[in-house]
Amino acid sequence: MNIYEVLETLFEQKLNLIEGLNSELYLPLDESGLEKVLNVMNENSFELISLFCVEDFAEKGFTLFYAFEITGFEQTLIFQYALNANQAPSIAKTFPSACWYEREITDGFGIEFQGAFDTRRLFLHETYPKDFHPLLKSFKNGPIETAPPSEQNDYVFKQVEGDGVYQIPVGPVHAGIIEPGHFRFSVIGEAIFNLEVRLFYKHRGLEKLAEGMAPQDCVRIAESISGDETVANAVAYCIAVEKICGLSIPKRALQLRTVLMELERVYSHLGDLAGMCVDVAYPVGASPFFILREEIFRHNEALTGSRFMKDTFAVGGLTKDVPAGALQNLSVYLKGFPDRFGVATAIDNSYFSVIDRFETTGRVKPEILWPLHITGPVARASGKRTDTRIDHPYGMYGELKLKQKTQTNGDVFARFNLKAAEVLDSIKIIQKIMSELASGEVFAPFQIRDGYVLSMVEAPRGQNVHWVNIKNGLVDRYKVRTASFCNWQAMEHAVLGNIVPDFPLINKSMNLSYAGTDM
Repeated sequence: MNIYEVLETLFEQKLNLIEGLNSELYLPLDESGLEKVLNVMNENSFELISLFCVEDFAEKGFTLFYAFEITGFEQTLIFQYALNANQAPSIAKTFPSACWYEREITDGFGIEFQGAFDTRRLFLHETYPKDFHPLLKSFKNGPIETAPPSEQNDYVFKQVEGDGVYQIPVGPVHAGIIEPGHFRFSVIGEAIFNLEVRLFYKHRGLEKLAEGMAPQDCVRIAESISGDETVANAVAYCIAVEKICGLSIPKRALQLRTVLMELERVYSHLGDLAGMCVDVAYPVGASPFFILREEIFRHNEALTGSRFMKDTFAVGGLTKDVPAGALQNLSVYLKGFPDRFGVATAIDNSYFSVIDRFETTGRVKPEILWPLHITGPVARASGKRTDTRIDHPYGMYGELKLKQKTQTNGDVFARFNLKAAEVLDSIKIIQKIMSELASGEVFAPFQIRDGYVLSMVEAPRGQNVHWVNIKNGLVDRYKVRTASFCNWQAMEHAVLGNIVPDFPLINKSMNLSYAGTDM
């Protein structure tokens, strides 16, 4: 059965689906229709991958977009719900991952979700003024007059009461140079009974900044979402605009984009593997991973002029070709990489004290993966067969026929082993593409068109979703949801029953982005 037949069977009627530009199917709904379809989606375990608001879409005030992923199909299903007032029914009790989306929309647009179980502010902290909603079209970027904290804006953490229960606040300011995030532990002794994660301390307003910009200029904004996902987000944005413009980019550009995306995955995972060793006081085991990571950074710089590969991507392909000598040097380097990497991972697996700290620590249980839309290595280490490169192929990935990698225990050790396996897979992908690298141009000229589209990529941390709407030749709405936005919520479950000193290890094994959430 194709996707249309499946949906018509489930909904017991013919649906007026509108085909999007990148395998999306849009379905406009009223309130009664929304309730019906959401019940069907829940009963059939369809997964909510994004929920966002657009103002003046089709000149209709506020429109909510509910995006769902359907197992076994490349298409995504997106419901459009036009609001008659600044209110909408909450779906967070049915789809728990909707909680943060709804709070984000309330902060940004002032829309209230009726029946929501959590109405606290998300990215607007206590000193933002009342009735301040920066994603409204009426708000223009500029200085903000802060307000003194008020009782109405107080952020109330969940209270866990009982004999011997006490709270440990960690952050938002941390040692070192990591970004701000607050972790409120409820513990008895050192055992963790509850954790609340509060982020969004440095919300940058990137989506608002994109509003009104020329589409080709927004690549810089995409690169700025999270520094160590520069490539993934830049490519996701470029794919979206290219789909709107009906543009096919040169094969060489597609191939080089894939090489650079996989290099980003390699250095990201190498940093995670090293970090896990550091957090169990095993710096000797971390050193080989740090050395390999630094070498990859140097190859990135030789290829693109930037260690994080910035200013390399453009709508239409790449801003420049990569030097032939740098490609040759990378090819030679990668031949010896697997053996050196194997020695590094073997050292860690041979030390009982390391394994003892990794095994059973920070287990992410399979039953939370679907409700919270957990993706990437965190999900695959708990047995979830999900990888956007396979489920929704883009670029060269449809031709590569990647094999799914999973672990089942869902603990730190499973995440360590999964990321180690993915490093080697990425090296093979890079070598294969470089052996078949096409010649020719790396950029295709284009004309900007109006339209809207959703694109998805598999960043090192998991699935990143970008939705772009171009109106009158300019970006009217740019909505981004990184994997970290969802995966942070898994952290609150993974730490339960563990001890406080294990939190840094669990945190590093997931390596979630603060900036990629606080955009």
